[in-house]
Amino acid sequence: MVIIGGGLVGASLAAALKSSGLRLALVEGQPSPTLPTDPAEWDSRIYAVTPGNAEFLRDCGAWQKMDMSRVQQVEEMRVFGDSGAELDFSAYQIGAAELTFILESRLLQQALWDGLQQQDNLTLLNPARCAELTWQPDAAHLKLADGREIRAKLVVGADGRESWVRHQAGMAEVPTPYHQHGVVANFSTEKAHHGIAYQWFSPDGILALLPLPDKRISIVWSVSPERSAELLTLSPEELCTQVAVASQHMLGDLSLITPPSAFALRVLNLAHITKPRLALVGDAAHNVHPLSGQGVNLGFRDVRQLAETLLQGGAQGDCGELHLLRRYEKARRDDILSMQLTTDALKHLFINDNPLLRTLRNLGLSATNQFTPLKKMLAKHALI
Repeated sequence: MVIIGGGLVGASLAAALKSSGLRLALVEGQPSPTLPTDPAEWDSRIYAVTPGNAEFLRDCGAWQKMDMSRVQQVEEMRVFGDSGAELDFSAYQIGAAELTFILESRLLQQALWDGLQQQDNLTLLNPARCAELTWQPDAAHLKLADGREIRAKLVVGADGRESWVRHQAGMAEVPTPYHQHGVVANFSTEKAHHGIAYQWFSPDGILALLPLPDKRISIVWSVSPERSAELLTLSPEELCTQVAVASQHMLGDLSLITPPSAFALRVLNLAHITKPRLALVGDAAHNVHPLSGQGVNLGFRDVRQLAETLLQGGAQGDCGELHLLRRYEKARRDDILSMQLTTDALKHLFINDNPLLRTLRNLGLSATNQFTPLKKMLAKHALI
């Protein structure tokens, strides 16, 4: 079996299959990850990881290898509408220690790869570039740019939203653009965040403040491409001022830690995420709006399900058999679709100037905030 893509999702799949009895190869275009020597340096790629996925990563041997002083527990989340409405979630209310964890991509990446380099049933091929991928009834054939060839019963595409594997397989569904960009950056704050995440919905965009250790935050600001371009050209001081204003000065004055960057937002919903001798996971299989912070969590849940399915098939079985892979696809369909529909609906509901919709969406936030059983149900679902 060969996994193409050694990011968080692909690396976690390899780690999850360490005791499977399957022979694995992992192809990744980048060198093995390392951590910076300067602890004051922070990664601009920040993820929220649910408690359920944290437990999965612990089982993979990665979670406990991270420096937990760089991981922030989120105990509360406050969501604001554009007309005074508010919705609050609390870990305490549902009897949980935290709602999610906020961490740097490279911190988890390095912890995963540290384990992979010791894994007996895994061959690491990195840095390596894929050149050609074809399928036969009994196996897939991968040719690397340096001439090496791999024959495998199963190819797993974990190579991100612009997936080369998906393209080679002829899965030509076109992503639907949201006509928004996600602007990301890290800041230090004047006031302590107390482990609280914040989110503001407005017709101009959606701003999320994710707490990092000490007085630090990461932002994801979903705005129009024009507004994104404007934000990226601001001086650090001007950007800090605009983020502080948009977040109602909730955490006081801000100072920029990492330069801002932006990426185009879109949704991708494939008719199938499996074919004979092929399975897609993570962003190669689906794209969602980042407002829920669930993109990488969907990917980890893909991995959990695919690993479980392959383990049930056994090391002596045919791991690339379509009937087996379709069990994985069927098991993942509802979770992926519900997350895409929910984030899509929220995005279109709030990025809208219609006065009636503005009234309804703020009434909905307020009503949900008053209905504790519904709040608990929503919060518990987000822990998975």
